[in-house]
Amino acid sequence: MDAVRALMGEYLSHLRVERGSSPLTVSAYATDLRDYAAFLEERGVQEVEDIDRATVVDFEASLVDRQYATSSVDRRVSVIKGFHRFLVREGYARRNPTDTLQLPKPPERLPDVLSVKQVDDMLSACTGREPLELRNRAILEVLYGCGLRVSECTGLDLGDCILDEGYLRIVGKGNKERIAPISGAALEAIGDYLEHARPELVKPYAKPTAAVFLNARGGRLTRQSVHAIVAEAGHLIGTDNLHPHMLRHSFATHMLEGGADLRVIQEILGHSDISTTQIYTHVNRTHIREEYLNAHPRA
Repeated sequence: MDAVRALMGEYLSHLRVERGSSPLTVSAYATDLRDYAAFLEERGVQEVEDIDRATVVDFEASLVDRQYATSSVDRRVSVIKGFHRFLVREGYARRNPTDTLQLPKPPERLPDVLSVKQVDDMLSACTGREPLELRNRAILEVLYGCGLRVSECTGLDLGDCILDEGYLRIVGKGNKERIAPISGAALEAIGDYLEHARPELVKPYAKPTAAVFLNARGGRLTRQSVHAIVAEAGHLIGTDNLHPHMLRHSFATHMLEGGADLRVIQEILGHSDISTTQIYTHVNRTHIREEYLNAHPRA
């Protein structure tokens, strides 16, 4: 079994070094593989060649028995499939026991979005001038105004803010860099924060950091803190469970409704595949249908 665990370590190193996967992705894969390894050990598996299709199917069944959500089962099985493909590709195994294992196609689920009015109401309610209030408003404006992921927001450094030219340099998934335009309210909010609030949050006793968004102790703000800030902003407009990704979805949807080209939205969001961005065309169709039903006299 030690040999199998060692190969799992090789796979994780491959993801981190050669694939450029983020630390969060590698950590999630490591958790899934540890669960798989524990299952294999219970089954008495010692070598990867001892793993057959039935073993993987039984592992999938064990996840269902433990009442994992369908999406969690599919994700874990997908990780296992990737691991076994790696073993064959690198010559560690002669066959892939997951070759004929099919994942069910998940049902299409449109992303939750706020209306333009809800966004306006939320941001209009953020009027405080205390350092943390200015920071929180800047975070909300940047998440919605630039369509950032929460990790991209917390990862912003001062050198990434080229505000006089109207853009942010973003390091996204797989350490891929892109440019996100910033203007209007978002540009004003982050400029206000950098000038009037961030200097107040820098602490002489804290380790120096180039992070744009700081916590009350002068350190880089965490993803969990941003989630809490966004959730609290949602409460201001009576929206429960508002999360940063909903602001990203809202950005893309409102851009599309405003006439932006899908390829432009793809570039701004940092999607490597246009098919990922195309889900927003479904949202737009829903919007068009609603407008039709509201406007047409015989609808």
